[in-house]
Amino acid sequence: MPYTWGEAPTTGQTERRHAASLAVPFFNVTDIEASLRFYVDGLGFVVTNEWSPEGRIRWCWLELDKVALMLQEYWRDGRPCGAPEGPLSQGVSICVFCEDAIAIYRDLKSRGITVTRPFVRNGLWVASVTDPDGYRLEFESPTQDPEETVFEESDPVRPSD
Repeated sequence: MPYTWGEAPTTGQTERRHAASLAVPFFNVTDIEASLRFYVDGLGFVVTNEWSPEGRIRWCWLELDKVALMLQEYWRDGRPCGAPEGPLSQGVSICVFCEDAIAIYRDLKSRGITVTRPFVRNGLWVASVTDPDGYRLEFESPTQDPEETVFEESDPVRPSD
């Protein structure tokens, strides 16, 4: 039987219950300074914890409202290096559920951040950004608008939800 949001887990699930309460994406990055510019200056995240040996951030915990993520720079032999060949983000996207994906789209666009034009998928408005290492964050908010509707930027107000 599939799980429905807000329902109590089935008997089989309660037998394996643990104290797990939070999953936080951990992105290994090639240039932490570029990543911090993107997440902090661009998206508005706040650094709430960091590890900075030799005065340089090598790991940090970022938060934006109730969303958290961690960044750690690839490091070897006392310098940034050691990233694997190929795209780091292949197959990875983080869905950030929010109140208004269109408002986030407008805000990010006004600050010069490259963001996809919102569209409706699975009953949600979706607006996506891609960080310097190719990790994709999708800001999503519920809507009653038809599937595959694309937001028209000339609209002074957002579509009805």
